[in-house]
Amino acid sequence: MTALLESRPATRTTPVAVRPQRTRRLLDALLTGAGRSAAIVALLVVWEVAPRLGLVDATFLPSFSTVLGAWWELLVSGQLLENTQASLARSLAGFGLAVAASVPLGLLIGWYKPVATLLNPLLEVFRNTAALALLPVFVLLLGIGETSKIAIVFYACAWPILLNTISAVGGVDPTLLRLAKSMNLSGFRLFQKVILPAAVPTVFTGIRLAGAVSILVLVAAEMVGAKAGLGYLINASQFNFAIPQMYAGIITISAIGVLFNQVLIGLERRFTSWRVPG
Repeated sequence: MTALLESRPATRTTPVAVRPQRTRRLLDALLTGAGRSAAIVALLVVWEVAPRLGLVDATFLPSFSTVLGAWWELLVSGQLLENTQASLARSLAGFGLAVAASVPLGLLIGWYKPVATLLNPLLEVFRNTAALALLPVFVLLLGIGETSKIAIVFYACAWPILLNTISAVGGVDPTLLRLAKSMNLSGFRLFQKVILPAAVPTVFTGIRLAGAVSILVLVAAEMVGAKAGLGYLINASQFNFAIPQMYAGIITISAIGVLFNQVLIGLERRFTSWRVPG
């Protein structure tokens, strides 16, 4: 019996050894989060202190706590939620249509040289035409309703996605292509197994750029003839000299942009999980 007890392996030593590693990882995560948020915290502190010390006119730049109070009032009254829902519906609709149209078209143009030769002159014309410059055209053709706003978001988002997708296909490592062709892969299998996986990171770069553009362009579009939306809220607050509400709308737009970008980063990591970290 004594021999059996002595030969029994110690099973409780592994968790004790793992605890310091988990604690170290937790501390590293906390330090990383504190470092990333330090600049934002410093900005908010300056924003709060500067109007109170008279460094800026509090009428035109109220303190952050005042803006936060106005944001809460808008939230409780339902105005903020109503306008946010209107903006998100337009933005996501235009952005989704741009992704659905631009990614396949970009893959087609990048893969088939005759299509690229045919469409490149037309692409060069429209890529250098600012979306907001065409806003009056969209309003004249489509009216001041939802269609024109979704269309302007679609137009603005399509170009970053399209151009990055074309660049992604054209920038695939030639060595990979030669190796794949040496294995006698068909054109479709070559595209499926080599071109598409290698292009995904650059394609997502364009999608993330388009995500930011979808919010910015929509806000400008909502300042013209809209009856709801964050752009309308900011514009109406400016005309009514409700400055805290105006800044509350701006903060909401910034928060939505950051959240949207983080969602796209998460999707990018999921679709590129096969990559080896550098």
